[in-house]
Amino acid sequence: MTELSIKGSGLRRQNSESGCQNPDYSQSKFFYLVFISLCSVFCVLFFSLKVQAGSGIPEKFVYNVYWAGIKAGTSYFEVKDTPVGVTITTRAESADFVSVFYKVRDVAQSILYSDGYPYSYIMKIREGHHRKHKVTSFGTKPENGPQEVIFNDKLKNRTKEYYLEKKAYDPVSGFYEIRKRSLKVGHSEYLDIFDSKKLWNVEVKVLRKERIKTPAGEFDTIVIKPLLQSEGIFIKKGEVHIWLTDDEKKIPVMVKSKVKVGSFKAKLAEGAY
Repeated sequence: MTELSIKGSGLRRQNSESGCQNPDYSQSKFFYLVFISLCSVFCVLFFSLKVQAGSGIPEKFVYNVYWAGIKAGTSYFEVKDTPVGVTITTRAESADFVSVFYKVRDVAQSILYSDGYPYSYIMKIREGHHRKHKVTSFGTKPENGPQEVIFNDKLKNRTKEYYLEKKAYDPVSGFYEIRKRSLKVGHSEYLDIFDSKKLWNVEVKVLRKERIKTPAGEFDTIVIKPLLQSEGIFIKKGEVHIWLTDDEKKIPVMVKSKVKVGSFKAKLAEGAY
């Protein structure tokens, strides 16, 4: 397969065979928003990949996360072809100095059917004393019937069934469909995403083109703005912008978000596919 090495000096292609709030609440809200934001970045990354076995899998990307100009953590994206299907995993980890007072270890994983829609979606949140473990299972949609979706809160031992009239994505697999569409500046695209026990029709605005610099190098990019409204994901009072390479790969190289507890940037540091 073709390997893209990204580290420090750009891209290198080579042939390869292989009100006053409680401080803890503010920290929790910040890291949760960072994690979910990066999940969305990886969604966009994934729609630039083909899900069939042998089509450039595995892939792995590393992002530096900055808060107020300080490196506060690292996030990882990886996609593998496994026996249960193409598996996308994202991880977010706080930096050592942050972990001293507030340790973050967040994981989200989506397993896909062959058509790119999700089979299951798992989210595990560990931020200080805050914990979440949620599993969403997506059934196949009959031609003339609804799609069954089962939501399971592992920590609260609660399960609920939902029936959707149209197929839906989870937050990690959701933006795969966008790759099939032409992203035009000044236009919007729409996606159906099931998250936080609700079906959301997500608008993705295509804003402009811009050249930027990251630890991986300089890139010509196209800037998009997804308007997500589910639990903890860019609530209407916050916003997020994502910079994608302006080519057929549409690799996300930077994300910037403003939320109640401040702002952060995630910049591509290295990776290979």
